Amino acid sequence: MSDSRMPDTRLALDLALTVRHDGRGGVADDLDTPAALTRWVRDRPAVLSRVPAAEAWTADATDLAAVRSLRAAARALFAHAVRPAEPSPADAGRLIPVEEALDRLNAAAAAVPAVPRLDWPRGGEPVARDQPAGGASADVLPAALARAVIGFLAGPDRPALRACHAPRCVRYFVKEHARQEWCKPSCGNRARVARHHERHRTS
Repeated sequence: MSDSRMPDTRLALDLALTVRHDGRGGVADDLDTPAALTRWVRDRPAVLSRVPAAEAWTADATDLAAVRSLRAAARALFAHAVRPAEPSPADAGRLIPVEEALDRLNAAAAAVPAVPRLDWPRGGEPVARDQPAGGASADVLPAALARAVIGFLAGPDRPALRACHAPRCVRYFVKEHARQEWCKPSCGNRARVARHHERHRTS
């Protein structure tokens, strides 16, 4: 994804893309254990900037359940956003209702009050971000992720959201140019090969 995209877009997509094709015809979950969630958080500067002391933070089963619940809401709303096109096949048959997804997302965001904070590094540009201002520590990560999803869905990048329908792909992506049909070039190659085989099979 281009660096010109909004930070909320990158973080919201990163969360949704923790559900992916497993390379064997099924779907894998990159957030399948608390240790996996811990690694995911520590590998993402966009998360670290929103969660105090995230470098030393370690997920537990409660954190994992909360983030996965939020991800289910985000993916349901992504599926709603791409309509009338088809959603990702990863979870198209088991999406939670849109109203439930909205309630879940908004409740997570509201669990931790936030205040704006301005950082201005020496020689750099000023950066504004939300900083938690209370709430239970277990709610801080889901609240930060929920705000990113809300920022993306209400922001300028949402109309360009697409589900990739290349064979074996289950990703969402933000369309960056008019001719883009797939999330990455390898998906376009697989789709063209599949079309070629289908044309020759039916001719």
